[in-house]
Amino acid sequence: METVSTNRAFGGVQGVYKHESEICGCPMTFAVYVPPQAESGPCPVLWYLSGLTCTHANVMEKGEYRRAAAEHGIIIVCPDTSPRGETIANDDGYDLGQGAGFYVDATETPWAGHFNMYSYVTSELPDLIAENFPADMTRQAILGHSMGGHGALTIALKNKDVFRSVSAFAPITNPIAVPWGQKALAAYLGADQSAWRACDATALIEDGNTVPEILVDQGDADNFLAEQLDPKAFKTACETAGIDLTYRMQPGYDHSYYFISTFMADHIAWNAERLKG
Repeated sequence: METVSTNRAFGGVQGVYKHESEICGCPMTFAVYVPPQAESGPCPVLWYLSGLTCTHANVMEKGEYRRAAAEHGIIIVCPDTSPRGETIANDDGYDLGQGAGFYVDATETPWAGHFNMYSYVTSELPDLIAENFPADMTRQAILGHSMGGHGALTIALKNKDVFRSVSAFAPITNPIAVPWGQKALAAYLGADQSAWRACDATALIEDGNTVPEILVDQGDADNFLAEQLDPKAFKTACETAGIDLTYRMQPGYDHSYYFISTFMADHIAWNAERLKG
């Protein structure tokens, strides 16, 4: 693992790191904030999964999470959203290819072999974090935005013994039913839509996967809300399954990091409470 940079912040250390990923078959970059409490012992981990077009840097530079992370003694891990490089498959659209891994393991050409973001986030990168940082891997939570909200929800639902809590900003909750998801899942997983259900939070809940509770914040001025983020089916699935869903519609907020940074401290505090003990 190569250290790209480190900076002192709120008594802790914000770092950026790079390593050669076997799962993705290319170098991968990620950010980790270690709070001051880590000087006294391992700290719980909150994963943050970013949305379309983002890298680790978007939330690191605009998410305003360090003060709250330092207050609650939480390590924040921010992976990239996809493999990257000149030899890695890509697409002309912003919603497919590099910057748009959708946190799935691709099975279709030309994506298979590199686009394995589900395994990267749930297996390879956690092992690297455990080996190199003062992280208590028995206490993990996961949070994401938009495409990353989709990733956080699906990963938590499929790994409920790993993650104690999950929350999201403006998540893609039902990708099999919206254009972003339909394009990506068809490309990465093929035309058989039955394979898509394991990568859709609403379908996963309908098929019997549950978590105790979920926190979601959504802006009502989000221009993607109606076409790409429509949460009706997700809300129904949660209600039917008995999942305690707190879905907060925030007046006047859009899809940007202005929205995320406003409510980031709420989400860190909410997850931190469930990581105690």
